[in-house]
Amino acid sequence: MARLKAFRGVVQENADIADSVLVYIEEAHPTDGWVSTDAPYQIPTHRCLEDRLSAAQLMRLEVPGCAVVADSMDNSSNAAYGAYFDRLYILYEGKIVYQGGRGPEGYRISELRDWLNQYRATLETSNNTRVIHV
Repeated sequence: MARLKAFRGVVQENADIADSVLVYIEEAHPTDGWVSTDAPYQIPTHRCLEDRLSAAQLMRLEVPGCAVVADSMDNSSNAAYGAYFDRLYILYEGKIVYQGGRGPEGYRISELRDWLNQYRATLETSNNTRVIHV
């Protein structure tokens, strides 16, 4: 939950320069699987897309102002981006310009914040282009 709160802060701090998208992938700690003792929600393993979409709706509540989408049941986004279980990306003009480490150990919200701060500084001396970060 702390990571999500930190992400929410970055989203809010940078809403003027970045569009944010959260991609909800398969549940890391399903109640019928590897359960986390500090999990804020009780979410079973997704058996169908409707299950995943319902769980993704919880993320909309946690990160207001951030678009939330759900991965397909074949986990194609998770596989393509190696997100298992969380990972941060910044895309600029259709290209990945920042790829964070795989979570949980490689998830560094400070790196995301630093990149966006540097980007903000460049905007002060150039045009007002936006980025999308995930």
